Amino acid sequence: MKKEEDTPYQFNSLSDAHRALGLPQPKHPLISLINNNTARVEFSHPTRAHVLRFYKISYRPKLSGKIKYGQGHYDFDEGGLLFAAPNQVIGSSNDNEVRECSLFTLLIHPDFLWNYPLAKKIKQYGFFSYTANEGLHLSDEEKATIISVFKMIEEELNSRIDDLSQDVIISQIELLLTYAERFYKRQFITRKAISSTLLQQLETVLDAYFADERSLSEGIPTVQYLAETLNLSPSYLSDMLRALTGQNAQQHIHQKLIEKAKEKLSTTSLSVSEVAYALGFEHPQSFSKLFKTKTTLSPLEFRRSFN
Repeated sequence: MKKEEDTPYQFNSLSDAHRALGLPQPKHPLISLINNNTARVEFSHPTRAHVLRFYKISYRPKLSGKIKYGQGHYDFDEGGLLFAAPNQVIGSSNDNEVRECSLFTLLIHPDFLWNYPLAKKIKQYGFFSYTANEGLHLSDEEKATIISVFKMIEEELNSRIDDLSQDVIISQIELLLTYAERFYKRQFITRKAISSTLLQQLETVLDAYFADERSLSEGIPTVQYLAETLNLSPSYLSDMLRALTGQNAQQHIHQKLIEKAKEKLSTTSLSVSEVAYALGFEHPQSFSKLFKTKTTLSPLEFRRSFN
């Protein structure tokens, strides 16, 4: 039987979270903003891991360690934003690691977004699924921008509720997420040294995969495989690659497949089917279709061009 301390807390509602923190009930049952300047609580670091049934966006001015998130860790030594989606396990990897509190914590129940386009769009933001060393670090100017949006949301939540209150808050959440997306893209671009290393590592992993003929037994390499090997989440890997090269992780895999296919078609006498199986395709037709899509030539037409 699992020990109780190994079982994550279950926060099913915003009221559950407020109750656990010793806070008054939220003014709105589906959205809450905790300002630690006045609340002086630490929501994101209970005594053990926890699961939320709602979205959480926190700004932390500084951390002395890392936050465990899923199977990885957020690197927040510089401070920044933490994002969590419903049903994700969050918790500190060590009770003594994290000592700094969140300055602002925004909790949003999915039902608050119901009937708004944001209900669908919010699931498309990759940073809600990042899991390893992928925190959003902010410059001083970016921190000021993010804090100003949090304060706008707080002011609106503390104002008199009327027919337009939800529309205004939804717009403010969208603004916050848009800024976060912009700052993440900036982070990808400015970390050129790390990005360059990532591209080299990606090439090394893919080359080794085919050199070891793992494709024969394991099939085409997947984005999940690449991400795990590089200690990144699939969405973060794709977002970083897209910022660097304009192509996501799946497109990089396809590019490598075409590169290896051209090599085999031009330097060996393997049949098209044998090339397809060697690269990990279950069906030669799938290989031929991908090859023609990427090169405008069928595998046989490409081979004839070398003869």
